[in-house]
Amino acid sequence: MAHDGERASQTFHIDQIEKARVLLGRQDRHLRLLRDTFDIRVFMRGHVLTLEGDAPAVQSASKVVTDLLEQLHQKPHLSAAEVEEAISGAIQAEQSSSDIHIEVFTRGRAIRPRTPGQAAYLKAMAENDLVFCVGPAGSGKTYLAVAMAVAALKRDAVRKIILTRPAVEAGERLGFLPGDMQAKVDPYLRPLYDALHDMMPLVQLQHYVESDVLEVAPLAYMRGRNLDRAFIILDEGQNCTRKQMQMFLTRLGASSKSIVTGDISQTDLPPEVPSGMVEAMALLRDVQGIGFTALTQRDIVRHRLVQDIVDAYEARDNALLPAGPAEGPDRPG
Repeated sequence: MAHDGERASQTFHIDQIEKARVLLGRQDRHLRLLRDTFDIRVFMRGHVLTLEGDAPAVQSASKVVTDLLEQLHQKPHLSAAEVEEAISGAIQAEQSSSDIHIEVFTRGRAIRPRTPGQAAYLKAMAENDLVFCVGPAGSGKTYLAVAMAVAALKRDAVRKIILTRPAVEAGERLGFLPGDMQAKVDPYLRPLYDALHDMMPLVQLQHYVESDVLEVAPLAYMRGRNLDRAFIILDEGQNCTRKQMQMFLTRLGASSKSIVTGDISQTDLPPEVPSGMVEAMALLRDVQGIGFTALTQRDIVRHRLVQDIVDAYEARDNALLPAGPAEGPDRPG
């Protein structure tokens, strides 16, 4: 959760050491989750827990701590699910004034951002015709772009959705792969289909594919086309060469919107080939009407078991490290 503005701090006096230990969590798990979610400093000195950072983030994190301490007045333990629920409640409270949501075709389902970073991403897509979004796998950059495209189709703002990505692993030489064209490109486009399955009934999805309203194709198929009233999503944009990115960006037609997503820290291009996405973001940074969003690890909504797995591996790695200088009385933050 990134904020810019006034700095603030908040302290909590915890009267019992056991209560402090439960609040911090095993191997400081709860402390680190609070720190990483709200992008603040969190540390414990004696019986005093201190939160420091941008004022809005500290305010939200303070609500979480207050909630957890109230729970500890009633019972001696906190589960990981209860901590995550308190954090989720604080985030939802922060977003409640705008109540951002996306209406898709699946009845009774609305897509909502689950982190402030995702909310900022949706805002950028709503306000700009071209958006670059970088972020790690699982941060929602592709899923939310597909949701915006489906919503635009539902309200008749566009007449076509195009989902594409470069087939870097095959060097765009799809002919070397076995099977027909659909079989060749499915491994690269499956994540896009999976997102679509969440947002419309299968029968409707098949109808849109057959009637060419929905097109899922490798990037090479975009060459030479002009795309009007279309919502175009380029996934895995970090794997585009300079020429591929330039080709793609110049396909944008009248009343169209384009979203480029990627993880620039995980390119599959050869070392000597620069990423077209990185170059485009630098060249177009000051162009009006183009939005830029950076999602982070804090925007990944994980199963709570993942943190337990991370903790286990961190403990293993720490056990293998040589002993360092003795730590002071402060808990890390």
